[in-house]
Amino acid sequence: MEILQRFIETAKSNPQRIVLPEGYETRTLQAANRLINDGIAQIILLGERDKILASARELGLEHIEKANIIDPKNSEFSEKYTNLLFELRKNKGMTIEQAADLVKDPLYFACLMIKAGDADGELAGAQNTTGNVLRPALQIVKTQPGISVISGAMLMFCKEKTYGENGFLLVADVAVMPNPTAQELAQIAVCTGKTMKNMIGIEPKVAMLSFSTKGSAQHEFVDRVVEATTMAQQMAPDLKIDGELQADAALVPSVGKFKAPSSSVAGEANVLVFPALEIGNIAYKMVERLGGAVSVGPVLQGMAAPINDLSRGCSVDDIYYMTAITANQAIAAKK
Repeated sequence: MEILQRFIETAKSNPQRIVLPEGYETRTLQAANRLINDGIAQIILLGERDKILASARELGLEHIEKANIIDPKNSEFSEKYTNLLFELRKNKGMTIEQAADLVKDPLYFACLMIKAGDADGELAGAQNTTGNVLRPALQIVKTQPGISVISGAMLMFCKEKTYGENGFLLVADVAVMPNPTAQELAQIAVCTGKTMKNMIGIEPKVAMLSFSTKGSAQHEFVDRVVEATTMAQQMAPDLKIDGELQADAALVPSVGKFKAPSSSVAGEANVLVFPALEIGNIAYKMVERLGGAVSVGPVLQGMAAPINDLSRGCSVDDIYYMTAITANQAIAAKK
């Protein structure tokens, strides 16, 4: 968990403007109170100021009044953001009237703040579905150049310290893409490797997982991983990416040396890329529940700016740490 503490210290040293659009949500307010008190970020809450402050008083939260509270339905930015949204979406048939109506939606307003340079990142999802969070993000902020797919990476802190980076693993995709093509899988691998390197500060060793290691099995599913590995290596020749590897060949030094002796990743992987969403989602939850690992995330990857999605079952701690992570993404992006 030393990595999380480092995120907190980095965020404190360079506070970013993080917008929390679910300004009335109880856990969000409780987390915002801690974040403000600890100096983790410059918190922006969306909603009616009087209503938010009344909720804060009922909850005994003393620091919420220090947040930048903006009401999307009555904001000095409304005209500016309406025109911005109209320009971005007019070719898709959006009218100025439709834009004016959408600007009142906190999720759209938050993304427009980022697009206009008035905020550095967003965290939402305690009340809203992933679809609702991602829709305005993809319409307004869009994806990074050369990237067409959004993915979710989970930070995994395992009890067994011999695997990964002293027990730490970054795994993807666990949240967004159900059945990625080879090209999409390659993009997920590169984005996850860059998350490990640029945000977490650890040199990535990316394993493209399969039920086969270096041709030990023949199947179209294996072929897709092999193709994705080649594409990923071409996209990011500066990253260590290898596959196809079974999980034990990726994680266990003796198995990796035996099954893939020429690999620079086998047996030493600290980034695991799953071939499909159902595998990744099931795998990380089993490791969490049966192996006692602690998971934090998912961190959304591929967006042109830091926008993260929470589980609706998230805790106050989840929101606190994910805000720190979003701030770290913003800091890394500016570099």
